[in-house]
Amino acid sequence: MAALRRKFGEEYHVVTTTVGGGFFPSVKRKRQRFVDKNGRCNVQHGNLGGETSRYLSDLFTTLVDLKWRWNLLIFILTYTVAWLVMASMWWIIAYIRGDINRPHDDNYTPCVANVYNFPSAFLFFIETEATIGYGFRYITEKCPEGIILFLFQSLLGSIVDAFLIGCMFIKMSQPKKRAETLMFSHSAVISQRDGKLCLMFRVGNLRNSHMVSAQIRCKLIKSRQTPEGEFLPLDQRELDVGFGTGADQLFLVSPLTICHEINHRSPFFDLSQKSLRSEQFEIVVILEGIVETTGMTCQARTSYTEDEVLWGHRFLPVMSLEEGFFRVDYSQFHATFEVPTPYYSVKELEEKQAPNSPLNSLCSDKYNRERVCSLDYLNVFEVGSSLLPSKLQKLSRGSDNAQRKLLRMCTNSVERACSTGDLPLKIQRITVSTCEDSEESTPLKYFKVKPECMTQSTGNLQLQKKTQNMLTLGTMLDSNLPAKLRKMNSGFIS
Repeated sequence: MAALRRKFGEEYHVVTTTVGGGFFPSVKRKRQRFVDKNGRCNVQHGNLGGETSRYLSDLFTTLVDLKWRWNLLIFILTYTVAWLVMASMWWIIAYIRGDINRPHDDNYTPCVANVYNFPSAFLFFIETEATIGYGFRYITEKCPEGIILFLFQSLLGSIVDAFLIGCMFIKMSQPKKRAETLMFSHSAVISQRDGKLCLMFRVGNLRNSHMVSAQIRCKLIKSRQTPEGEFLPLDQRELDVGFGTGADQLFLVSPLTICHEINHRSPFFDLSQKSLRSEQFEIVVILEGIVETTGMTCQARTSYTEDEVLWGHRFLPVMSLEEGFFRVDYSQFHATFEVPTPYYSVKELEEKQAPNSPLNSLCSDKYNRERVCSLDYLNVFEVGSSLLPSKLQKLSRGSDNAQRKLLRMCTNSVERACSTGDLPLKIQRITVSTCEDSEESTPLKYFKVKPECMTQSTGNLQLQKKTQNMLTLGTMLDSNLPAKLRKMNSGFIS
């Protein structure tokens, strides 16, 4: 305990565990589990009606799925009945031919030598079926019906042996028992990892043989009601345990802690320490892999209810470095200790941090500023066109659409730069120069632009071209004027 405090600090408190090492609350609510801790599913199928015949259509799988006591009973009964039936057929042949009434007649050739009652017929069948061949009982050539029965017995015996022995072999070689050496922690924990709130549990492999291509999946079992009023009992939702990053592919040579990040895509997005006490859900964990020694697929399952999820806890480390190898201490496999953890949900945390986000405020301020800038441009164009003479206003109407399109392109580029996360372009308002000499100066001076006011970020190179087009806007309007007016106006355009 002293070493633990030196390693983790005095603020951490080790949770008391039971004899098995797991944490169990003192008061547990009694509820029905969907999947037991040992992986057995608590589901029974009833009222099948005429669908029970489907089990007989796949008789081999049905026998393999039966429990061992039923398999052994069927195995013994099948051989016993087959032996009795075939022995009875040999006895009937001897009875019809009269071999039973002449047991020790040396001048008579029976169908089967030394078969004169039912026990002798039963022994003959066992010797033939097991290919023992003591040489005392045998078929003679004077019995064609015995030869036909012998062929039928050989074929039927081969079929029964293949079916029952194959069924027993498949059942014995099933990798279900391999799952007994795969361990899951008794409880799951919720705490912070890398600054994010995570749901975690631990899995371990007790054998030295590896699980090839081990993969883990998690399902959330929780009843819910849709907005349309439909009730979905035991609705299943996927919990992301690293599917996108490949973290669900495990190299299970030592105990691993599986982590589910709680974010806006997680079903636990609005789960807090207080709401955990009133929730009802079950987390089903499925571990699949190929057994290295047999090459067969193995699946281990367990589940965690809301009572088995500990808020603000973390697993104790079980790995230690020895001389030349790493040692795993499975006595601390289920042990947890308390750590400082926010008691509110991730949703509440994001809502508290959203108004104080400097990135959001910066982007919104820049966006509003650029909208004001674009409106100023429109006002400049409208004011400038209204001051032109009537003939010049008709000539300049054709360029209004081009002006508005140019402003719209500039505004879209600013919004795109702000949305992509790059530093937005710092666009200063275009200064509008006023005429100090006389009121009769042409309004083309309203389009005088200071290019040094445009500062460009490293992520967007297209805005510079668009601002250069704005610089030539005055020249475009000048080109639409008659020749005499261009000469008169050349002195006013700078």
